[in-house]
Amino acid sequence: MIEKFCELGGGALDMDTFASEASWEAALTAAGGVRALVEELEDREDVVGFAVSRPPGHHALPDRAMGFCLFNNVAVSAAYLRSRGERVAILDWDVHHGNGTQEMLADDPGVLYVSIHQDSFYPFEGQIGDIEAGQAKGTVVNVPLPAGTAGDVYRRAWAELVVPVVEQFLPDWVLISAGFDAHANDELAGFFLESDDYGWMSAHLATIHPASRTIYTLEGGYDLTALRQSTHSALLGSSGVSPNGSSSRRSPPSAMAAFSEAANAIGRYWRV
Repeated sequence: MIEKFCELGGGALDMDTFASEASWEAALTAAGGVRALVEELEDREDVVGFAVSRPPGHHALPDRAMGFCLFNNVAVSAAYLRSRGERVAILDWDVHHGNGTQEMLADDPGVLYVSIHQDSFYPFEGQIGDIEAGQAKGTVVNVPLPAGTAGDVYRRAWAELVVPVVEQFLPDWVLISAGFDAHANDELAGFFLESDDYGWMSAHLATIHPASRTIYTLEGGYDLTALRQSTHSALLGSSGVSPNGSSSRRSPPSAMAAFSEAANAIGRYWRV
């Protein structure tokens, strides 16, 4: 459908998802680029992969484009890896929940999907209780946090919830839906992360999972300066260069309450 739609000149697929005549090739390149990185890294030990993919992918559903996304770039590569019997953890730090990724992979016990995202915000999915749903209970880990959340609580969620779950899941590959729209300078959402927060998270992940089996796939991020600086910080972190100091911004009390609620639900399945 997407191919035919683009051949006819494109247009609006929904209220915020547009395609042009060239979008078909761009979308194939974005999805194929992530898989190409998997193939490139298979025989390497000295690199980390970053796919500068546009259009993004984590909202795309099996039968529908959505939220700027035409194909689900991360899910395509996860399915490829699963076809070979490999275990995959998908970590989604975009400010929006990756509803398409969750829908496609939630029933597969060999895929772990973890999302930290802004609560009560587009696409209005990604609830804590989803960990109980589907056939692979415990493998969908959502941490919805309120608007105003900054790096202090976000880092704590990453260190105390995300990384321990990944470590226990023992994935062969980690695919990161690396949206940078949770940055304080990105006006499309209400989180207040700074560029160094992304570097800190990457460095922390690198202590428990090899960088050469980690792939970053660009999702959201609409302030170009913040996007550039955050990407730079994340890649430095993946090589073990962690930013000095803690996050300079502070979250509202409601963020810590949301963290605790998520921790209680996750703790029924994982040691956190």
